[in-house]
Amino acid sequence: MIVSTAVAQRRALIVLALTLLLGASRFVTQAWAAGAFAIGKCGAYGQAYDYPAENTARAAALKQCKGDCTAVTMKRACAALSIDMTNPCGAHGYAIKPHISGSLNEATKKCYEYGGKECVIRAWACDAKG
Repeated sequence: MIVSTAVAQRRALIVLALTLLLGASRFVTQAWAAGAFAIGKCGAYGQAYDYPAENTARAAALKQCKGDCTAVTMKRACAALSIDMTNPCGAHGYAIKPHISGSLNEATKKCYEYGGKECVIRAWACDAKG
């Protein structure tokens, strides 16, 4: 089978375009992979994910959180916050883990460890590939 030069050039351009597209999508996923979770009193929280840098994600999460809040960052991970439903201003727990299941379980476990009676997940977020 003989392939014309024009057809070969077209195929080469298509392969080049697909290669560049795949490379760019990987860069975007890795570049926009910073997030933060802000935790405050009485179940207050703020979240930010897929930001280009941790400091901008932290600022965005703190802006959403009402009151005196503390921010933790996550990079290509998941964060979860659990509060005690019997006393939302009491015990709480949070966790940052590589996968959502781990962060949900650990946040709930910490809430119970700190004296919670009916701990439930209040909020969660995953960043990029978390």
